[in-house]
Amino acid sequence: MSEERSLNFIEEIIEEDIQNGKHGGRVHTRFPPEPNGYLHIGHAKSICLNFGLARKYNGKTNLRFDDTNPETEDTEYVDSIKEDVKWLGFEWENELYASNYFDQLYAFAVRLIEKGLAYVDESTADEIARQKGTPTEPGVANEYRHRSVEENIRLFAEMKEGKYQDGAMVLRAKIDLASPNMHMRDPIMYRIRHVEHHRTGNAWCIYPMYDFAHGQSDSIEEITHSICTLEFIPHRPLYEWFIDELEIFPSRQYEFARLNMTYTVMSKRRLLQLVNEGFVSGWDDPRMPTISGLRRRGYTPASILDFCDRIGVAKRENVIDVSLLEFCIREDLNKSAWRRMAVLDPLKLVVTNYPEGEVEIFEGENNPEVEGGEGSRDIPFSRELWIERDDFMENPSKKYFRLGPGLMVRLKSAYIIKCDGFLKDEAGNITEVHCSYIPESKSGNDTSGLKVKGTIHWVSAAHAARAEVRLYDRLFNDEDPVANGRDFVEIINQDSLQIIPEAYIEPDLANAEMGRGYQFLRNGYYTLDKDSTGDNIIFNRTVTLKDTWAKEIRKG
Repeated sequence: MSEERSLNFIEEIIEEDIQNGKHGGRVHTRFPPEPNGYLHIGHAKSICLNFGLARKYNGKTNLRFDDTNPETEDTEYVDSIKEDVKWLGFEWENELYASNYFDQLYAFAVRLIEKGLAYVDESTADEIARQKGTPTEPGVANEYRHRSVEENIRLFAEMKEGKYQDGAMVLRAKIDLASPNMHMRDPIMYRIRHVEHHRTGNAWCIYPMYDFAHGQSDSIEEITHSICTLEFIPHRPLYEWFIDELEIFPSRQYEFARLNMTYTVMSKRRLLQLVNEGFVSGWDDPRMPTISGLRRRGYTPASILDFCDRIGVAKRENVIDVSLLEFCIREDLNKSAWRRMAVLDPLKLVVTNYPEGEVEIFEGENNPEVEGGEGSRDIPFSRELWIERDDFMENPSKKYFRLGPGLMVRLKSAYIIKCDGFLKDEAGNITEVHCSYIPESKSGNDTSGLKVKGTIHWVSAAHAARAEVRLYDRLFNDEDPVANGRDFVEIINQDSLQIIPEAYIEPDLANAEMGRGYQFLRNGYYTLDKDSTGDNIIFNRTVTLKDTWAKEIRKG
């Protein structure tokens, strides 16, 4: 990430607050996910912002789960969120839950009832929606708005005791039915839900709405800078109204632009649809924009932090090209990934003048981008090799610098070879290429004087391990999957996953480390999949070596 840059607008606010001694000059942020799905790359931006600000200003960050909707929440999501935050390299000051505050939030609601600022409404959801009016017409008060304080306290207590069915009544704030801000038109504070909660079980059957629980939870934790995305701007007056009327710690909300990215959907509802309808294998499918999916695909914390730093923090919505994220992982893996050879579409090559049964060991650097190469590994060489099928052409074009009749190339880290002939099957398919090697052309000690323009990768047929290779690509064919309200599943890229059931890999890759990036030479960046076993090695493609999509777009 860049070391020097101008302050973003939230940093400017914080520095002014510190200078003025606001909240004693301290900074306390929070990351407040709802545990109703897995975190995605958009959440990573929020994580980096909240934890990054606290880190920069010697403050603290709480991880608080806003678990106020038991119908959609699960401990699986809680666990995945904690794993993702830690994986990105952040530690929270306190692990908290809105459900920790259910008693306190209930008491806050009673306080507002006692002040005549909340009431129990028995209207249906449709009736409440109609009575709120429209953006151009004021709302209309119903008969329940004028209930006495005593009756409201009794009914609210009975709601809590479970005397009423779901939807029978709600608790609403009494604010202003003529407000130009629809969120201020007597918003719902509590609803009845006879659903078991993932933490409190059946202790409660009424649950606070997000707008009521969120600000008060911030206040209880004495959060100094509550950072939300832009869609919460119209919610801010309500956030402040609750805090002012309850006369509690004055947490302050600030809004920044959420992350929108091409070829991607960020809505949890849509991501859940992809999972539930089987378009992907799960929340951590490597095609998903979830942090767990990116991790499984081979993205690194450093690449995601770099991406978040590059896109910055803005006040206006914009759309980031996914190629920037891909650029960030290429940049990181180019510096950190170990180089290895793997043949994905194998063609047999026989070095006809190399002695049968002889094996030679060559040395290959793990990473030439790092001084010292991060060590090396042994690469066995023998008479029979596997090469990529497209590295041979029966009738090569003038600018084809790989193998063809009479052509010469260098085998990476080994010898220069010359193509002497090839074999075909009855269908006319090339099955075997015959070459001779130049003994004086040994890599690192070449005295042959020959110059060749092409270098190809290879693996020794006798020593190669087999692996399944999964080629992942963008999940959607269009950069805006939800444009004009269309059904986004209709433009899923049917080629977003291609499986190569049997690729040949150099023997060292049979001991690949989980979580490490590997560059398959001339091919792309890969990582070992979590389902890989000793008997079934599986590699996922993280990203190609170059932006192939840009080339396709230029073609039109």
